[in-house]
Amino acid sequence: MYRYMMKSKIHKARVTEANLNYVGSITIDSYLMEQADILPNERVQVVNNYNGARLETYVIPGERHSGMICLNGAAARLVQVGDEVIIISYGVMTEEEARVFSPKIVFVDQNNSPTDITTEEKHGTQA
Repeated sequence: MYRYMMKSKIHKARVTEANLNYVGSITIDSYLMEQADILPNERVQVVNNYNGARLETYVIPGERHSGMICLNGAAARLVQVGDEVIIISYGVMTEEEARVFSPKIVFVDQNNSPTDITTEEKHGTQA
C-alpha cells in the first residue's frame, strides 16, 4: 500500500504579493524552498489562515533571501498581501517508508525568514 504523506511545510508565511496577471503558481523565496525541501515545479497545497481558502499549485523559485511568497494567476484571487498561509508539500511513500519518515516543518517570522525547523507538530502548541 502507498500513503500520501506530508513531506514538508512552511508554517505561517506572509503573502508578500498577489499577481493576477501571471500564468499561475506560487513564487517562494528560493532559500525558504531549500529549507523546506521543496523543489521548483513541485506540487504544493496552500492554506490561507485568514479566509480558509485552500488551493493546489506548483512552485517557482523567487529571489533568495527576499522573503517572497507570491500567489500568481487565479490563486491571487484567494489571498491578500499580508495574509498568513501554510504551504504543504506531500510525498507518496510505501507503508514502511511512511512509518519511519520525518517531515520538515519550517517556522518563519513576519518577514518569512526561518526561525525554527522541526520534524513534528504537537497539538495545542502555538507557533
